[in-house]
Amino acid sequence: MQEILSFLDLQRAALARAYEAVPPGLRSLRPAPDRWSAAEVIGHLTVVEGRITQVLRASIDAATEAGLGPDRETSPVVPTVDVDRILDRSRAVTASAGSQPPAGLGADDAWATLEERRADLRRLIHDVDGLALQLVTAANPVLGSLNAYQWLVFVGAHERRHAAQIDEITAALTN
Repeated sequence: MQEILSFLDLQRAALARAYEAVPPGLRSLRPAPDRWSAAEVIGHLTVVEGRITQVLRASIDAATEAGLGPDRETSPVVPTVDVDRILDRSRAVTASAGSQPPAGLGADDAWATLEERRADLRRLIHDVDGLALQLVTAANPVLGSLNAYQWLVFVGAHERRHAAQIDEITAALTN
């Protein structure tokens, strides 16, 4: 879990740097009618991280009730996820209807909500540390079946992808 927590922290730091680089007065401004604002990107992340946390919690709880045992695996997890594919911004990914940013969520509230979602995720990680999470799987719409460890890596890589998107938004609004 330390590997995953470190990965998540590194990706959140990149996201924070990108978001803080957007002048506060421009965070809710869309660079084009068909593109999200930086605040909307953060709103999208709040929705996705919250949903992933809920799905993981329910899946792990069900597996635990069915007898999920302790984890004996010690191999690194991050290399098992195609992070480069997630980060590839040349390949467009359209967010599902359920992953759209909440309407009317302001920039400051979006970031505060994202921090709450991360606290929820960290609580989940703490609660399930030591369980054989490689045995708990769920489908990812882009990457296929991922185990719970890989889903946690996905959360971080997804944030990094959107940090790059925010960098693009900043460039479009300030040039």
